Amino acid sequence: MLKAKDVMTKEVITVRPETTVAELAKIFAERRISSAPVVNEAGNLLGMVSETDLVEQDKSLHIPTVVSLFDWVIYLESDKRFERELQKMTAQTVGEIYSKQLFYVAPEAPVSEVADIMSREKVHAVPVAEAGCVVGIIGRIDLIRTMMG
Repeated sequence: MLKAKDVMTKEVITVRPETTVAELAKIFAERRISSAPVVNEAGNLLGMVSETDLVEQDKSLHIPTVVSLFDWVIYLESDKRFERELQKMTAQTVGEIYSKQLFYVAPEAPVSEVADIMSREKVHAVPVAEAGCVVGIIGRIDLIRTMMG
């Protein structure tokens, strides 16, 4: 049975929270990648940033619907979602847009676990971490290569 360490890319392009959005866009374009692990100065995995996070900066802002009743203003949608959208659109650094929800595997994890995470969580890449540090990354193309032989 193939394990994560057998199919992962070992040379991982990582970014830090203080990386600017412009630098991130350049990294994605030049390195032809669509996501990158976000790490702190010690190399510990903090989260992931993707093209989707970057693209959200260019979308139009959806103002939440509100109802004014007497002197009250009632949000019909989450004002927290609006705040998050606004924050992403005005972000200057990776730290303001990356996903802190972590999905990662250990080097010994079976490849089927990686496929399950990608499918269930709708992510295109899963970091491989050991003792909190990134040691590799598995993209969808890596899984497809395992099917070829």
